Amino acid sequence: MPKKLTLAAIRMDAAPASTPSRLERAAKLVASAAAQSAQVAVLPEVFNTGYEYHDRNYALAESIGGQTVSWLKASARQHNLYLAGSLLLRDPDGIYNAMLLVSPEGRIWRYDKSYPWCWERAYFRPRQHPLAPAETDFGKIGMLICWDTVHPNLWAAYAGKIDLMLVSNCPPALHEMTIHFPNGNSVKPNGLGPLMNLIYHHSGKIFGEYTLKQNTWLGVPVVNTTGGGRFRSFLSRPRLSFTGFLAARPDLWKYISQAEKIYLEAGYFDQTFIADAQGQVLTRTKIDGDDLAVAQVELAEETPVPQTPQPKIDLSWFTYRVDELVNTLLVNCYNQRWKN
Repeated sequence: MPKKLTLAAIRMDAAPASTPSRLERAAKLVASAAAQSAQVAVLPEVFNTGYEYHDRNYALAESIGGQTVSWLKASARQHNLYLAGSLLLRDPDGIYNAMLLVSPEGRIWRYDKSYPWCWERAYFRPRQHPLAPAETDFGKIGMLICWDTVHPNLWAAYAGKIDLMLVSNCPPALHEMTIHFPNGNSVKPNGLGPLMNLIYHHSGKIFGEYTLKQNTWLGVPVVNTTGGGRFRSFLSRPRLSFTGFLAARPDLWKYISQAEKIYLEAGYFDQTFIADAQGQVLTRTKIDGDDLAVAQVELAEETPVPQTPQPKIDLSWFTYRVDELVNTLLVNCYNQRWKN
């Protein structure tokens, strides 16, 4: 007989705020999920701090014994549910973007983000440990974080090994962003020429359509969370970052001396949902901010094995190359700062 499981997908406004205040907001959402009989609840990426490219991220990284992990354990115990979410976690060898799944008894399973998106590489390093499902009382659970979902190799690594997928995201809609300059002028990606348009090819399908296709291929239900509200951030490593835009628009060179004052603004992907093993979205959040959606799914009696070729993720090869280049350029920045 298939196993029925009640899941909660939690969305949070991603504007940076103090960790105590964000945990207080998260606590209300988790309590609401528990009141609706949720057995597994998933919080968005960096739910405890909000999302921003800023040097304060180094100091915000916590240890495994810090306040956020302690809160996760206490909340899972209090509400008798499995609770997942990502945070910047400081290990002896570096900072990671770690998604933790915590059981009511205090067991912890961990997945570290494998592919930092562009500027994120200035603040944490990629996953180092082998990818393995979380072996829980409900079954085997896979986890992914945000930009990882556009890398088919990670989905393939879970094929035939999981019963449920949890995805924690907080992706700004950078394909629709506005770049603001100190003199009040601004430009959008479609004004940055063909190279930038190539980078953002089919970006609107990320974190929604592509995730559903991969989970349908795996044959498992999915909880997918995203941040909400408005993303507003200055550039990480301003002059180095802005130089990349100059390749598309050399006429913007006049702003290079003021790169520290240039900032990005965008919304977030509205893709907080729960879908069944056939890829049908059962429920979505309705508010662009703190909200949750709850639905019951069925887990297969036996762990599903894909029966068809893996779907392609139709992003430009150039998108991946640019991401790899930015990651490479920011490694030294990260290495110089994470211990301080």
